[in-house]
Order: sequence, then structure tokens, then C-alpha cells
Amino acid sequence: MLKIPVAHAHCDIPCKIYDPMIAQVSALSVARLVDLILEQDAANRSLEAENQFARLVAEKETQAKIVKHEITVIWGDYFKNPQIEAYPEVHALVHSIMMASSKCKQNVIREDANKLVELVNQFASIFWATKDIETRRVVAPYPPALEIVQPVLSDA
Repeated sequence: MLKIPVAHAHCDIPCKIYDPMIAQVSALSVARLVDLILEQDAANRSLEAENQFARLVAEKETQAKIVKHEITVIWGDYFKNPQIEAYPEVHALVHSIMMASSKCKQNVIREDANKLVELVNQFASIFWATKDIETRRVVAPYPPALEIVQPVLSDA
């Protein structure tokens, strides 16, 4: 009736809720999935085992994509001039995470998955430092039991 053109909303709401934990859990998941894939007995696989193998590989791909997505959202939406000036290495680090995620999609090498976890931990350290929040490294309480960076939050 009014001939208003179609309007498309932009989804980036400035809610200021950012947390690298999703990327960290996904990176840990990549490492765990690599372990599960490597445990598979390729010589004696039943149809059910073949199905499980395909599911493990597909999920490893999904988790590596989630790492990329979560990191690029925080990097692109949260990091502004003040954070970038304080941590100019963040651009190279994000690129390294993108490359490591791709490498984990391309192969099944635990050392590559460990590197992805460590790079995401470095990103988490920088992220929390931009908020003046202290971090600590703890071993995740689930497989693959790798170290993760987490903020030290007050009880207040």
C-alpha cells in the first residue's frame, strides 16, 4: 500500500556481551575429536564404526568453524582502536587462529589441535587484559584435559 522497500536489519546489536569461552570449548572439542578419530581401528571397521567415524570428522569440522566464527566476531566487533593500539599483535594472532583452524579441518594431527587451543588461549588472555581482568590457566576438567585461560572473577 505504501510501497516501502524491503528493509533488512543488521544483526550486530551492541550488547557488549563477548566471551572467548565458546571458542575455547570448540578448540578443546577439536582436540578431543582428533583423539577419538585416532582411536578408531581403520582395519576392522563395521558399518556402525564407519558411521561413527564420519560423524566424528563432521563434528571436528563444525567445531573448527565455530572457533573461526567466534574469534572473528570478537575481533571484528569488540576490538576497536584502543584495544588494537594496546595489543597490535591481535591481528596476526587472529590470522594464526584462522590458519590453525583450517589446518585442523584438513588433518588429524593432535599437535595441530594443541596449537589451536594454545592460540585461542592467547586470544582469551588478550581479550581479558583489554578489560583489565586477571586470568589464570587451569586444566579443563574433561577430556582432552588441556589448559585453558579463564578470567579470575571476584566474589563481589
